[in-house]
Amino acid sequence: VDNTWEGIACVESLAGFAGHVNYDAIPGVVYTFPEVATVGKSEDELKEEGVAYNVGNFPFSANSRARAVDQSDGFVKILSCKTTDRILGCHIIGPNAGEMIAEAVLGMEYGASSEDIARTCHAHPTLSEAFKEACMATYDQPIHF
Repeated sequence: VDNTWEGIACVESLAGFAGHVNYDAIPGVVYTFPEVATVGKSEDELKEEGVAYNVGNFPFSANSRARAVDQSDGFVKILSCKTTDRILGCHIIGPNAGEMIAEAVLGMEYGASSEDIARTCHAHPTLSEAFKEACMATYDQPIHF
């Protein structure tokens, strides 16, 4: 956990402002090969809480950039609320997962739906297209898998 945000929230509170840390939007990264990154809820947590959700997956083996750099192991998984489509969690195993998780954190922090991100233009060919495709699979259908 990046304690910087907790420190800033503390100082804001001491100064009379509304200090806030959204603990559901703090990423965790394991710097292995392949990398593992996660933010938000897991499927087990959502089931335990009785939350209805949708799941979208996209494998790096279907991502042209991952194949071009010979790092196509892994996937991106998106979990969203079945009713609102708001992103509740993201789990990435694969190349550059520690960098890619930032898109999920930003989306969760600002209440984005999987469709919001799926309809956002992503550069081609990039690993981040796997994130977009997983979002497409969450609310509808991915194009490339």
